[in-house]
Amino acid sequence: MPFENLKAGIALLIEQMTDNPEDAHQIQESLREKLAELRGLGLPLPDDLVALEAQLERDLSKAHRP
Repeated sequence: MPFENLKAGIALLIEQMTDNPEDAHQIQESLREKLAELRGLGLPLPDDLVALEAQLERDLSKAHRP
């Protein structure tokens, strides 16, 4: 998938996160896939997206604790 399509897909994920925060787990999985695609292309990962992925992981871990 060309880089421009990846960027557009990531932008869509961020928009979905804003519009539907209850879908955070699905959005996190999709973000992981997009980051893996970037890695597969040998492209550097944007720091803000890596930080966003980590924040989603922390938030979802807290939400699943009793």
